[in-house]
Amino acid sequence: MLETVLQNLRGQGRRLLVPYVMAGVDPDWLSLVDLVVECGADAVEIGIPFSDPSMDGPVIQRAGELSLARGVTPLSVLSELRSRSFSVPVVVMTYYNLFHHMGIERAVTELRRSGVDGVIIPDLPIEEVGEWRTAAGKAQLETVQLVSPATSLERLDAIVAVAEGFVYGVGLMGVTGERAELADTATAIAARIRPRTSLPVLIGIGISSGAQAAAVVEAGADGVVVGSALLRRVLEGQSPTELASFVSEIRSSLDQAR
Repeated sequence: MLETVLQNLRGQGRRLLVPYVMAGVDPDWLSLVDLVVECGADAVEIGIPFSDPSMDGPVIQRAGELSLARGVTPLSVLSELRSRSFSVPVVVMTYYNLFHHMGIERAVTELRRSGVDGVIIPDLPIEEVGEWRTAAGKAQLETVQLVSPATSLERLDAIVAVAEGFVYGVGLMGVTGERAELADTATAIAARIRPRTSLPVLIGIGISSGAQAAAVVEAGADGVVVGSALLRRVLEGQSPTELASFVSEIRSSLDQAR
């Protein structure tokens, strides 16, 4: 469903917006998911907190710590997701240890029961993805792959060959976080991936404003993933109105991009 929905929207000329929400960052975090959908999200990425993240910067780490302190677990996140339905695809992002501990077959079954359409596992390399991808495929769960600025063209081709849903272009080398200026690598990676896959190409990490989102789609990306800039506002206690204004500004900038 994830790939089909995003492909159809892209075919209609829409630039894609995927906000990231850390499950459990707030006791009413599902309302935050509702909010970003209402403000024009085309899919939502849900973070399941992990004690030792390797890709997440200070903001998302802090959000994860708050979530873990509230007793959030992978199964509690999936249970909460089962209690709601959303009008856009849901993508879960976390680290492989959690699924390995749960057991692959159980993990993919629980994810699909909870309405999850895709998964991002940043520490699972393509050389080791086979068992997971086979089980996930049987459950109609799509596994998104990441491409970094350091990825060679040969490896890029190998990654996009097994990618599902969309290709996640990492905008810069380093952990997640806001940037005052868009890294040159964010536009470069968009232009690099675009001709090598028919999948939607979304750029994340360092996308902090509407202007930055517009710049990466003008460079060839189909859309953006926005995480730290949104979660920082959540951690600061901004109101739903303020959060909606931020997401709507990103949406508007994407819609108006050349």
